[in-house]
Amino acid sequence: MVAVMENPNLWGQNSGVSKVSGGAVYAPLAERMRPRSLAEFSGQEHLLGEGRILRGMIESDSLASLILWGPPGCGKTTLAHIIASETESHFIFFSAILAGVKEIRETFREAEKYASRGIRTILFIDEIHRFNKAQQDAFLPYIEKGIVTIIGATTENPSFEVIAPLLSRCRVLTLHQLEPEAISELLLLALNDEERGLGRSSLKATDAALEYIAAHSGGDARSALNTLEVAAALASDRGADQVQDCCITLESAREALQKKALLYDKGGEEHYNVISAFIKSMRASDPDAALYWLARMLEAGEDPLFILRRMMILASEDIGNADPRALQIAVAAMQAFQVIGMPEGRIIMGQAVTYLSTAPKSNASYLGINGALAEVRKSGALSVPMHIRNAPTKLMKDEGYGKGYHYSHDFQDGYSGQDCLPQKLAGKKFYEPKGYGYEKSIVERMEWLKKRRDV
Repeated sequence: MVAVMENPNLWGQNSGVSKVSGGAVYAPLAERMRPRSLAEFSGQEHLLGEGRILRGMIESDSLASLILWGPPGCGKTTLAHIIASETESHFIFFSAILAGVKEIRETFREAEKYASRGIRTILFIDEIHRFNKAQQDAFLPYIEKGIVTIIGATTENPSFEVIAPLLSRCRVLTLHQLEPEAISELLLLALNDEERGLGRSSLKATDAALEYIAAHSGGDARSALNTLEVAAALASDRGADQVQDCCITLESAREALQKKALLYDKGGEEHYNVISAFIKSMRASDPDAALYWLARMLEAGEDPLFILRRMMILASEDIGNADPRALQIAVAAMQAFQVIGMPEGRIIMGQAVTYLSTAPKSNASYLGINGALAEVRKSGALSVPMHIRNAPTKLMKDEGYGKGYHYSHDFQDGYSGQDCLPQKLAGKKFYEPKGYGYEKSIVERMEWLKKRRDV
């Protein structure tokens, strides 16, 4: 889908009516209230404050190709429109979801016509991360020739989703989600604005209702305004006979919001952020935080088996022999969940999470296997010492296989003290238990074994 704005200075200056497919329909409140200039734009002071990078680019008319990275509703699309308006550029809106090869070619032909007249074209690519590698490659020559200035918008980490050649030609700017206070101000503005908002309806709203909508918007201004519009319709329907007394209450705000999906994209960066927070909370022995992040994932629809697999990994990586029961608990939780499922399965997961969170921590086994792997990669396949080689045939025995092997059970306390590493690595240590939790007992055992060996 490509939408062309012939005169960017007229963008947003409407009377609340949007032309769609040749017919007139009322634009949503969020669209009508979209800021039209930098003066109206709220938030992102780290980019648009006095002396900040993006404001400097706009004011000096030295715009570079940009990738705007931020959560939904933080103002990426609005900012692109404003940049085009402030720099008097030809603006083309390009949707990565609906655009095909034909639309891409037409877009660049149009941009070339404007370039021949000395007019810059800003090509705004919504959800740029949805383009495949070949499609992203197609933009490169037009950027290098100066035919278009690209502003890409994405909710995904650009370093994962945008190809390196395109990323190197763009400046990545990170936008932050809006704070509830800023969203409350936008809601109040929309409620009172008679030109584009709800001001002509004489509708009122309680502070509690506005605060509730702002707090549950997840930093998404568009979501908050959409909720306000639904709440306004509910209030108007119920107060149709007393228009002057229509009021959005906390109850109607809750009804309008209903149950909203939490910010959590199972295929994107937030997925990794939340699972990382979950793992690090258990590692930090913080059961309350671990339960919170578990709840976030379950509420957002994450696969519980994925979570349980991560818990089994943590039980060995971060707890290990400090509490050998941790892995047993994690495996039992997986097995029990597979039998029971949801919703009762959450109880099993909660029990396992609190156990893993409060268990003593040791990464000695994790470091041990990593150290051993590093040594193997460094020194290669060293020969197995003859005394611990298997000797199933007479020939192998004659060659010395197994000669001098000490069978541990033939010795007192079941310990022979015989070295089993390749000779080149004799005395090398990979496992260094931490000395707390159950590993305290392991340390004591190892010290005792060493004394026995040295006798």
